[in-house]
Amino acid sequence: MNSEPAGRDELLDLAVVVPAFNEAESLPELVERINAAVQPLDLAYGIWIIDDGSNDGTFATVTRLAESDARVHGIRFGRNFGKAAALAAGFHEAPARVVITMDADLQDDPDEIPALLAKLDEGWDLVSGWKQDRKDGFIKNKTSRIFNWFTGRMCGLKLHDFNCGLKAYRRSVVERVRIYGEMHRYVPALAHLDGFRVTEKPVRHFARKFGRTKYGPARFVNGFLDLLTVYFLHARQTSPLHMFGRLGLIFLAAGGGISTYFLFYWLAGYGLHLRPMLLLGLVLIILSFQFISLGLIAELVVAGRRPERDYRIADRV
Repeated sequence: MNSEPAGRDELLDLAVVVPAFNEAESLPELVERINAAVQPLDLAYGIWIIDDGSNDGTFATVTRLAESDARVHGIRFGRNFGKAAALAAGFHEAPARVVITMDADLQDDPDEIPALLAKLDEGWDLVSGWKQDRKDGFIKNKTSRIFNWFTGRMCGLKLHDFNCGLKAYRRSVVERVRIYGEMHRYVPALAHLDGFRVTEKPVRHFARKFGRTKYGPARFVNGFLDLLTVYFLHARQTSPLHMFGRLGLIFLAAGGGISTYFLFYWLAGYGLHLRPMLLLGLVLIILSFQFISLGLIAELVVAGRRPERDYRIADRV
């Protein structure tokens, strides 16, 4: 096995990317367990720890680990940019054919890595962990179930656990999928919408050993808003007018129907008075033209940013 990290132009077999925010106590044990899990596989690999603006000495710990193990690499952000930014940096910095991501809090089990790699070998492009027996609080467990159900319904991908930190990716996925804000929750959905083959695998989950959780109530609001972003900008980006135009036509039909009724009412000789229903019909007609116009504007935006090819070839023979 080659224990030395490859150069930037040489692809490793495997890279383990670990976002970390105030996890100085967990990192030494995590690196030790990753090495114990991967070394028997006889792969050229590296470990990239992304310090997301920690203030507890996390990067000092990473530095010590890198000095004692050439496979360990560290990146430090100037401030806390969030998990999505940490993952994006890890994807960019880690030159490997396969990328494994996991959280730094020791709740993910590095011993799952061989099984995740075996699942990729079955032909999948992304394998997401499924924490069947979650060691989190009651509220977090229940809200996560609702989040996963809702995400699956909107994106057309049936997974039990979209937000598990333990995932395995082929290089083609990390090069294609763009994550920002708090889009890390939706990487499987983004990959699925780009035509990659996505599945899940049950994995072990442990209670937090050090520190406390970094997630607060705001993440649920942000997560819902990001889900809308995924749906409206990504899933429908090929033709925004189809979505906004349909809404506009629905409003136009409703408003036109109401207005036509009052038109015949007037032609029959009855006087028209200012009625709420008449106002509603006019408002719906105005809204219909606004939605159609919005769809046309979105088409112009998409046309300006659309790549040369807006499809991905999965296989060739």
